Amino acid sequence: MNISSVKKAVIPAAGFGTRFLPITKSVPKEMLPIVDKPTIQYIVEEAVESGIKEILIIINRSKKCIEDHFDKSFEIEEVLKKFNKIDELKLVTMNHIDAEFTYVRQREMRGSGAAVGLAKSFVGNQPFAVLFGDDIIYNDGKPCILQLIEAYENTHASIIGVQNVGDETALKCGVIKCGAVKGRYTEIKGIVEKPSDVKSLPSNLASLGRFVLLPDIFDALERTALRNNEVFLTDAIDIVAKETVAYAYEFDGKRYDVGDKIGFITANVEYGLRDKKIGGALKDYLNNLNDFIRPDLK
Repeated sequence: MNISSVKKAVIPAAGFGTRFLPITKSVPKEMLPIVDKPTIQYIVEEAVESGIKEILIIINRSKKCIEDHFDKSFEIEEVLKKFNKIDELKLVTMNHIDAEFTYVRQREMRGSGAAVGLAKSFVGNQPFAVLFGDDIIYNDGKPCILQLIEAYENTHASIIGVQNVGDETALKCGVIKCGAVKGRYTEIKGIVEKPSDVKSLPSNLASLGRFVLLPDIFDALERTALRNNEVFLTDAIDIVAKETVAYAYEFDGKRYDVGDKIGFITANVEYGLRDKKIGGALKDYLNNLNDFIRPDLK
């Protein structure tokens, strides 16, 4: 297990998931499965594999099932023990997730910054990680948030995880105004949240839902102006970058936007192909898929 200076993580998970209606009327988007695990479990596992021991999940009143998922399920465990289903028992006990969970309810949806602002007392005077649940990042080596923790340990400044993306993706993200560049590090001179058009893109370095932040972010959040009645976390980081220093770090890994239907389906297909049990059968199905496509859809 990695021993790091960042021991706490915040996962905002209070949004309504309107892009996935009607299913999200009754099932939180964070509980929608990628193959056989809910999306939020991938996020939690990334944090734990990076040495984080305390996790705050920000929810709303309709998302108690997230709490239940990471709790013990005595009845299911006893049934699996009775029928000697050892592999299934390992899946539900969550013994591999060595972390303490705290939950806070967000009463009003007012943006990513407002959500992170609720973590002030949980964080205290320590650096902390933020992982957005809409972004799953696959890496068969070092987890993304661990890469950012190590970047923080090199700079002792706030870090945004970024990648160089195409124009269409960049327009949906916070985009970096670049200062000095050294290897994977780029000094942040400013951030443009969801630029209006391609001409207004300051670069193609896009913020992709992973951050390591210092506690000074909470003061910046309190001073961040509302836009469309929301507080954006990237706007607060923009304040920090201009008043002190902050860096973008270009991380390794493949990012899936699972808050988008195509991104969600793509993640299921590609994680399915990586799965040892079903990967071969899924590959065969995909190879033969053209045989089943209706002519009018070709």
